[in-house]
Amino acid sequence: MSITAFEGQYEGEAAIWLKAGRYEAALLPGIGGNLICFRDTENGYRFLHEPGAEEMEDFKASPGIHGIPVLFPPNRYEDGKFPWKGHTYQFPVNEAATGNHLHGFLHTAAWEVEEFGSSKTESFVTVKIKVDENHPSYQYLPFNYTIKLRYSLGEGGLSQQLLVHNDGTEEMPCLLAFHTAINAPFAPGSTSQDYRVKLTLGQRWELNERMLPTGSFQELQPEELQLRDEGVNPFYASMDNHYTAVAQNGRNRMELTDSRAGVTLVYDVGASYKQWMIWNNGATEGFFCPEPQINLVNAPNVNLPAEEIGLFSLKAGEYWEETSRLYVK
Repeated sequence: MSITAFEGQYEGEAAIWLKAGRYEAALLPGIGGNLICFRDTENGYRFLHEPGAEEMEDFKASPGIHGIPVLFPPNRYEDGKFPWKGHTYQFPVNEAATGNHLHGFLHTAAWEVEEFGSSKTESFVTVKIKVDENHPSYQYLPFNYTIKLRYSLGEGGLSQQLLVHNDGTEEMPCLLAFHTAINAPFAPGSTSQDYRVKLTLGQRWELNERMLPTGSFQELQPEELQLRDEGVNPFYASMDNHYTAVAQNGRNRMELTDSRAGVTLVYDVGASYKQWMIWNNGATEGFFCPEPQINLVNAPNVNLPAEEIGLFSLKAGEYWEETSRLYVK
């Protein structure tokens, strides 16, 4: 099996390319540390929603719906307010329709390549971002921290390892998600109607007109029970839904089956992701986003127990770590 990692380009942007046998992937350090593509070159599968040449300017302006964007802190915060340990931090209100802050600061930031290379079994790249008083996002979330993101490619598909370290002296929030954009169809010759998605969801959070949780749950609809159990077409209705995550058979994951090609893409995420968002761009066929998320949307503004809503923190010197994997069965 040919295994290599090298510096190259993706649609004119600096990229680190990973190759391992039939798989290849590319990461864009300068645009959010985004893993922009994951492909099976033997079968022609393109698993992630990639920006084409004509989409690159839009992607750079708003890199939220291609590849695997890192959201820190993720999703929406009411009026941009982020209360934490007796302080209220003010984030920019960047979603005019809801009057909220959306998606944090790291998916648009430049990350640094720490290392890349290959071994007998995998190719890999590690990127990091270090936030201190010199980083633009520090004015909004004034904590010192380092995030490292390692991707490796091998026989078992694409592995992701994430590490957050509190470099400072104050207890900091550790709220994070991935806005992972999955193609459906991912196989040439298939259509969106050939696909069924299954997700380890628990309960559905009720969201108000500003897309913020009310603290109550809604009864699951028949199609949502299918989504949890045997699977449902990912475009059966418009979805911008928020669920608790409940592991099945010890695993927290999304499974996307192409019935025509007879293959299933598994997105196995760690148990630290207490919530799922699922968004399908108004039921527009082509791609959808199953988003593993540590915390409930707007968690610092919600009066529920921190553990229940994934309101995680890191004390001085502490680490938080989690892994995920994308593979085919």
